[in-house]
Amino acid sequence: MGLRFRCIAGITAGLLLFSGAAQAQTTLRLWPGVAPGSEHWNWKQKVFHHTPMGTVVEDVVTPTLTVYLPPRSKATGTGILIAPGGACVALAINREGVDVARWLQRHGIAAFVLKYRLQEKTFEGALPSNFNMDKACSYGIADGFQALKVVRWHAAQWGIAPGRLGFMGFSAGGMLVSNALLQTDASARPDFAAFIYGAPFGAMPAIPPKLPPVFMAWSQNDDMGGYAMVRFYRALMKAGDKPEAHIFSAGGHGFGMHRQGTSSDHWIVEFYWWLQDVGFTKPLKR
Repeated sequence: MGLRFRCIAGITAGLLLFSGAAQAQTTLRLWPGVAPGSEHWNWKQKVFHHTPMGTVVEDVVTPTLTVYLPPRSKATGTGILIAPGGACVALAINREGVDVARWLQRHGIAAFVLKYRLQEKTFEGALPSNFNMDKACSYGIADGFQALKVVRWHAAQWGIAPGRLGFMGFSAGGMLVSNALLQTDASARPDFAAFIYGAPFGAMPAIPPKLPPVFMAWSQNDDMGGYAMVRFYRALMKAGDKPEAHIFSAGGHGFGMHRQGTSSDHWIVEFYWWLQDVGFTKPLKR
């Protein structure tokens, strides 16, 4: 068990239905036209199945938001935007996106999987030594800001109560969440944030005072994200915040919803208990 510390409206692009109780009702284009800054992108999105990280998406040009709403009888009024990871050159779209959304949906929480823009991948294997995470994630960060606006525009339609929209990021997805959480305009920040083995990987941004509640989870044997998580945790504490941190003994980097027989398998239950503790799982009176 982990150590505990305490827009512009989208355009409907299609209807995706999955077997079982947990279904994605709608997929929206994030921007009304071409996403700003990528007007001259001409590469094609690629999808790879059965990789070590499950289904992986690369070369995303058109960012989208896929909506998973719980039955109204179970809805808590809480919503969570989810940013999968992949070093901002790929997205582990199922393990760190769709599977998470379905779990949350089954537990009465509206979930929104963000497929954010990725610059064209021009290398194979490990990241180049001169790879700049801040630059690579800049388009995804803009999409993260836009996604928060889109969900808030649709909040009443999707049953999201004021003050109950969170943002969760895995690995590089934590870059998107940290930029949204630490932005100057407090009213535009998410109402809570979750960092799953992902935080600022580049320059450490300034930490504003009085941030919304923060949840963090990573494993001790994470050689890719562990340092960034510890550094960010310390920066938040130094600024006077009290993030809840769960440091699992094993699990490595990128565990997501993949079960490995380690304590990290239960991170999402720990997250749910934390949501319960801060008051986001109790259904609102209608």
